[in-house]
Amino acid sequence: MRNTILAALLIACVPAAWGEVRDAAANGFTTVNEAVIDAERAAAWKAAVHGIGQWWSSDHTVSGDAARMSIDPTMQGCFCESLGEQAGVVHLTVTMVNPTVLLRLTGGLGPLGLMGLDGNMTWEFEDVEEGTRVRFTYAVGGYSPTGLDTIAPAVDGVIAEALHRLKRYVETGSPEEPARGD
Repeated sequence: MRNTILAALLIACVPAAWGEVRDAAANGFTTVNEAVIDAERAAAWKAAVHGIGQWWSSDHTVSGDAARMSIDPTMQGCFCESLGEQAGVVHLTVTMVNPTVLLRLTGGLGPLGLMGLDGNMTWEFEDVEEGTRVRFTYAVGGYSPTGLDTIAPAVDGVIAEALHRLKRYVETGSPEEPARGD
């Protein structure tokens, strides 16, 4: 029941997924999302890692304010959220970094951590003719009474939304989707 409610909440906050659930089973899943960003690799990396508070959705934070998000791109660095007054949340931990090429973050993002799940999220940046291909891969494992395959699409949707917000932020200066025609 808890996973069903979690999945419903995640899905309600996310547009249709742009990525792919590569595999899903009761004990884990892998999602892969990628986008080509019209920017040089160093610029895409800088925005993704050093500007996360500018493009991450406030809907997917504890504080309700994405500006409180940060990533310290060093070994054992923190993908953290400040709550003020020396309070905060460690969302993921940096376990591999190759600047402008790859960032690996380990842990259970958001409610996944509360469920006792663990995973590796890898951000890859690759030069392509059109700019930079950015791929977010998240492999999650653990136990859930109703099976992790039931929440995989919702998690994929959150990651897809994040990647597309990053793309819009780098290309337009705003992570928000443009208003539909009047």
